[in-house]
Order: sequence, then structure tokens, then C-alpha cells
Amino acid sequence: MEKQSTFLVTHADAGSAVLKDADDGQVHTLAENPDLDANDALDATVASDELGVTWELVDVEERRPLTTGESEEPPTSQERDLAAEGDEGDVTTRERAGIGEIHVLTVPPERVADAVSDVLDDEATLVRAARLGVNRVEVRRDGEAGVVSVRYLP
Repeated sequence: MEKQSTFLVTHADAGSAVLKDADDGQVHTLAENPDLDANDALDATVASDELGVTWELVDVEERRPLTTGESEEPPTSQERDLAAEGDEGDVTTRERAGIGEIHVLTVPPERVADAVSDVLDDEATLVRAARLGVNRVEVRRDGEAGVVSVRYLP
């Protein structure tokens, strides 16, 4: 059985690699690693072995490394306005002009540092980046206002 999708490489070592489908969340263990690195996004086709236990990478249409990081820049005025419109605990999503999205989290000021760490450490952040077709995730914060912006950028 073959499957074409966008995948995130969640684990890679000399012997194998693990891919997570960015659309349906299914995990595919490759029988061998064809030189993939963790946090690569792949638009690819995989095929299962006869038992459906392991997979092999059949074709890669696009491969891009994904990066995450915290910016020293504060959230933009638009992001601050979005946060002000929401209640504590809300996440507001907006499309960016071109490729990507912006997610604005409204959190208690004392939880801003934890929220930033959670976003940067969450595999779902990279899965979303792979699905959106972007290359990097930039997180900005305003600790006094309780604003965390997550920018999915080309």
C-alpha cells in the first residue's frame, strides 16, 4: 500500500526514521533511514511492507528542514489587538499574507514563559508547520500583556 502526504520526521538515527503524517497523525516507521534528519518536513510517498509493519520512502517531492525559535521582537500591534479581543486561554488564528499563519495566545502574564516553552517543545507545532508548508516557527512574547504569538513563516 502506498500513501502520499506531508510528513514530519519525528526521529532519525542511522538505522531507521519515524515519520508522522501531518494530515491524519498516523506514524510510519521506516525500515531504514535514507539520510533523513529529525524535524525535516517531507512531501513524499511511502509504501508499507507486506505486513504493514514498516514502511519505505518511495518518492520525495520536497524536503525542507523546520526550525523553531523565540524572537527578541515583541508581538506586533495586530497580534496585541487580537489578544486584547480574546479572553484568557483563547487562541486566535489568522492567515498571513502569502504562506503561513499567526496564532495568538492570550495567557495570564505569569504563564507567558511557560506558554512559550510549551509551544517550542510541542511536536504539534512542527506538525502544523509541515502541514502549512512553511520552514520556520517564530515565537514572540509580551510578558506584561500576557501575549504569545506563534508565527508560521516561509
